[in-house]
Amino acid sequence: MIISILLVLVLLILLFLRFYPVFGRKPSESAAQGFKRSSQYDDGKFANPVPARMDMSFKTTVSMLIDFIKGIPNSRPKEQLAMDFPFLGNDQETKITWFGHSASLLTIEGKTLLLDPMFGRAPSPFPGIGKGRYSGGLPFSISQLPEIDAVILSHDHYDHLDYGSIQQLKHKVNRFLVPLGVGSHLVRWGVSPDRIEEHDWWDEFVFEGLTMACTPANHFSGRSLTDRGATLWCSWVIKGNYSSIFFSGDSGYASHFKKIGDQYGPFDLTLMECGQYDIRWADIHMIPEETVQAHLDVKGKLLIPIHWGAFTLAMHDWRDPVERAIKAAEAKQVQIATPKIGQTVSVHASQYPRSAWWR
Repeated sequence: MIISILLVLVLLILLFLRFYPVFGRKPSESAAQGFKRSSQYDDGKFANPVPARMDMSFKTTVSMLIDFIKGIPNSRPKEQLAMDFPFLGNDQETKITWFGHSASLLTIEGKTLLLDPMFGRAPSPFPGIGKGRYSGGLPFSISQLPEIDAVILSHDHYDHLDYGSIQQLKHKVNRFLVPLGVGSHLVRWGVSPDRIEEHDWWDEFVFEGLTMACTPANHFSGRSLTDRGATLWCSWVIKGNYSSIFFSGDSGYASHFKKIGDQYGPFDLTLMECGQYDIRWADIHMIPEETVQAHLDVKGKLLIPIHWGAFTLAMHDWRDPVERAIKAAEAKQVQIATPKIGQTVSVHASQYPRSAWWR
């Protein structure tokens, strides 16, 4: 009797994993065959050139659970964050608007790009559960967004690729530019395959007059219990005639930043991961001091730290990333901007927002 109950439970879990759309879909067998041409694909999975250490021992897992249950002081703001209303038009000027975490709107030389547009309440397959976005919402409605030339995705984790956001956005988007395999999620969610381009590391191509390159990152992927490493993760280079942008995606600090800088730098702006770090996963997320060094490695001019200010996904004070990044930037004479959520920044301005709005 007990065995029968367990078998039914296992079957129900497998069916749930298969049919709950938020989990997305693993790439098909035929797609996976094509991935074998990628030097990042090995033994049926994507992997970093140097294995990223993540201490997932029983002792460490228990310690993480205890930490999350106990919590820490100031893990999230005591009040909802104030926001600015973004500039949603488009002109030839290069502008960037950060919406918290890694979601950003980039207008460059007449093109409108959305980077990792996670606009949902919480980065989870069950976003209605638990505490949500620090700001409580967004400083705009998705219906107010103009037509999007491209959505650019760095990988398939919930805090970067959100089912609900894609459902609301997909009819506004002309093209989805994604790393290998991520298109399978989008197709399941109703995006036509002819609007999806998948790329491997070091792929360089022209999109609507912009030179784009899918570049390395030190991270991992997966949305369910059975698809870790099934899709690739990446950073992105976006170069126009007058502006050059680097978007780090999620990454630990490693030698790829210098390689990207040598090949594609300098950059007028870097959107560089800064937040959700922990010694237990130091190879897949940078501490703020590494964020500043990575900016220098890619030969950046202006740094905007991202991957903070929206969700609590690690055990540090929510203000720690930006405070430490500013201190490290000042020590190394790096120009850093700290816009409010929704505040639009002109990349080639003579001055940039530096108010400590989080204090």
